[in-house]
Amino acid sequence: MIADSTLRTLAGICTAILLAAALSLAQSVLAPVAFALFLIALAWPLQRGLEPMLGGAVAMVVTLLVTVAVVALMVYLAAWGFGRVGRWVIANAPMLQELYLRKLEWAAAQGVEVAPILAEHFSMRSLVRLAQEVLGQFQGLLTFVAVTLVFMILGLLETGGTARRLAAMGGTAQAVLGALTETGSKLRTYMAVRTVMSVLTGLAVSAFAYAMGLELAAEWGVIAFVLNYIPFIGSFLATLFPTIFAILQFGSWQAAITVFACLQVIQFMSGSYIEPRLAGARLAISAFMVLVAVFVGAFLWGVPGAFIGVPALIAALTICERFEGSRWVATLLSGK
Repeated sequence: MIADSTLRTLAGICTAILLAAALSLAQSVLAPVAFALFLIALAWPLQRGLEPMLGGAVAMVVTLLVTVAVVALMVYLAAWGFGRVGRWVIANAPMLQELYLRKLEWAAAQGVEVAPILAEHFSMRSLVRLAQEVLGQFQGLLTFVAVTLVFMILGLLETGGTARRLAAMGGTAQAVLGALTETGSKLRTYMAVRTVMSVLTGLAVSAFAYAMGLELAAEWGVIAFVLNYIPFIGSFLATLFPTIFAILQFGSWQAAITVFACLQVIQFMSGSYIEPRLAGARLAISAFMVLVAVFVGAFLWGVPGAFIGVPALIAALTICERFEGSRWVATLLSGK
C-alpha cells in the first residue's frame, strides 16, 4: 500500500516536470494560444452584443479593432513613460557622470575598488550587446502579437458555433460550457478590478512623486499603472524604478529609502487591502497560489507568463469547481 502511494507520488512529480518542460519548449505556439483565449474571453460579449446590429463578420472586425486599440494604448503608455525617463537620463548625463565619479571616490576612500568591476560589466561592448538584445525582444514581441491576433480571429469565428454544439450535446459537454462561461465572466471581473486598482495606484504614485519633488511624476504614475497588471513582479518593479531614479536625482540614499518605503506602503494598501475587497469572494484565491502562478508563469514564458499566470489559475480553479471529482482542489486553493 505504501509502495503504491509512493509510486503514485513519484509519477505525479514526473508528470508535472514533463508538463512544465513541454510548456516551456512549446512557448512559441502555446503562449499566443493562451493569450488569444484570454482576449476572446474578454472580448466575446462585445462581439455577441454587436452581431444582431452589424452581422457576424462586421462585429468580429469591430471587436478585433477595439482589442488592438486597447493593446496598442497599453504599449504606447509603457513606451511613453520609459522613453521620457530615458530622455531625462540622457539630458542629465553630465550631472550623473559627476555623481558617478563622486561615488567612485567615496568607495575608493573606503578601500573598495569599484572601477574595475564596473569597467568589466558596463563596457561599450556590453552596451551594444544589451541594445541588440532589446531590439531582438522588440521584434519577438511584434511576432508574438501578430500570431496572437491570428489565433484570436480564428477563435472568434469558432466561439459561437462551439458554444452551440456543446449546449446541444448536453451532459458533461454542457457542464464544460458552463465552466467556460463562468471562467470568461471571472476573467472579465479580474481585469476590471486590476484596471481600477492600476488606475488608483498610478494616481497615488504620481501624487507622491510630485509631493516628494521627484521629477517625471506623471511618467512614474503611468509606469505604475501599466506594470501593476502583473501581480507582485510588476508592483515591485513599479517601486524599484523610481527608487533608482531618486538616487540619480537627489544623490542621497536617505531620499531613495524614503521613496522606496512610501511606494511600498502604496502598493501594500492597494494590493493587500483595497483589491481583495473589490474582488470579493467570487475571485478569492490563495495569495500563496497567486504568487506561485506568477513566478511559475515567469519561469516558463518570461514576462508574458507572469501576466497570464493568474488568469490561467482562475480558469483552472473555475473548471475544477464545476466537477465533483476535482471540486476539492478549488476549495483547497481558494482564499474563501
